[in-house]
Amino acid sequence: MSGTFKINKMRFLSVAAGITAAIAAVFAIAPLAPANASASGSAPDTQQRTRVIQLVGKQTQIEDIDLGKEGVGLGDQRVVAEDLYRDGKKVGDHSVICTTVHVNPGQLQCVGTFALPGGQFTSQALLHLPAPSSVDVAITGGTGDYRNTQGYIRTTPAGETERQLTVHIKR
Repeated sequence: MSGTFKINKMRFLSVAAGITAAIAAVFAIAPLAPANASASGSAPDTQQRTRVIQLVGKQTQIEDIDLGKEGVGLGDQRVVAEDLYRDGKKVGDHSVICTTVHVNPGQLQCVGTFALPGGQFTSQALLHLPAPSSVDVAITGGTGDYRNTQGYIRTTPAGETERQLTVHIKR
């Protein structure tokens, strides 16, 4: 049973990492066009001032940390670093730490930070295992160009080390 949990935990954590990355990249790229203008890869909603940006997160490092008793247990962590891409160009970095908060059924508390030109923003989610095919992660705060950001990131796996990130940002 712990082997199945470990596999599902890894898939789920990869999804979580991708979601967080997408949110940060959106506002760093926002200066490419005014909030109510159309830009390649983004579709603004002028009534709600919502911007949707498509990103790709590519893992550069990952480490599972087994704390306490051997095997999956409370407090175990997965640390992930990713590069963020838009239209094939690197636009930022993303890091996320997921902590096991419930073993059976599995639950992970994930907190991430996106670093983009113009500022950073954070994201957070409580993930339930087994992982669904996509996960929505809340944007929880930011600095610089992202200081008043709200919204969420939808992350969908696109292979073992990549994910599609659809960032929905409101201002």
